[in-house]
Amino acid sequence: MNQRLPHWLAQHIAAVRVVLVLTLLTGLLYPLAMTAAAQIPGLRDSARGSRVEGPGGEDAGSSLIGQSFADEKGHPIEKYFQPRPSNAGTGYDASASGAGNQGPESVVDAQDKPSLLTLVCGRSKAVGDLEGVDGSRPYCTSDGVGAVLGVFHSGGTSGRVTRVVSLDQPCPAKPFRPFHEGVPVECARPGADYSRAVTVPVRGDAPADPVVPADAVTASASGLDPHISPAYAALQTPRIARERGTDETSVQKLIKKYTTGRALGALGEPAVNVVELNIALDRTYPKQGA
Repeated sequence: MNQRLPHWLAQHIAAVRVVLVLTLLTGLLYPLAMTAAAQIPGLRDSARGSRVEGPGGEDAGSSLIGQSFADEKGHPIEKYFQPRPSNAGTGYDASASGAGNQGPESVVDAQDKPSLLTLVCGRSKAVGDLEGVDGSRPYCTSDGVGAVLGVFHSGGTSGRVTRVVSLDQPCPAKPFRPFHEGVPVECARPGADYSRAVTVPVRGDAPADPVVPADAVTASASGLDPHISPAYAALQTPRIARERGTDETSVQKLIKKYTTGRALGALGEPAVNVVELNIALDRTYPKQGA
């Protein structure tokens, strides 16, 4: 007559069986199945990281992750299309993906951190200077910071204006406007407390539709997006043609080749892959791109 195993032992044996079966399924069979599926034509490139090759066949990165085409000092390399700004580490650091976490109300600079408005203004001015176009934007000063006044009133938030400070222009900068409601505008003294002032952004006379596109002055949520808008690519075309010793029509053809349309024909906006486009430039114009 067979003796039944103790209840506690039967439970342990059953648990060991479950562990072995799950280990076999999820630790061996499933990974092997996914590895095999990844070799299917059409999926193989993505499974390998969407790598792109340089002009000489070397590994030049991934088509899914942007790169900073700048020199050691952070200045744009003029023979390359420039990507959008990046908040990932020091720029396009895949190990530090992230956003700047600043919103539309970020208009006043902190002592150790510029506001989002000042970042946008500075970037727009820099792009305008690089491309030889008008880089002005609403609510920006001509020197590339936020056009924001701190207005003090006799009654706290209302009443007669008693003092006005250009909050994003630290001394000895010259304020972007000399007077506000008849009161002289001061530059901001570093470390001074202006929390009691009413914040007044000043639109200025910049065009409502700036020449420099929005994606040229704002980072993506991940900080790794390799795409720019066709408008930003078009803005850079004259510089690229000049630096590469070719005509703008040839550059435009390359842009069109590396432009993707809306997903499913309706989602998102057309975009240009800067990484692939710059590699194509080096491949097409090897002497100028060397």
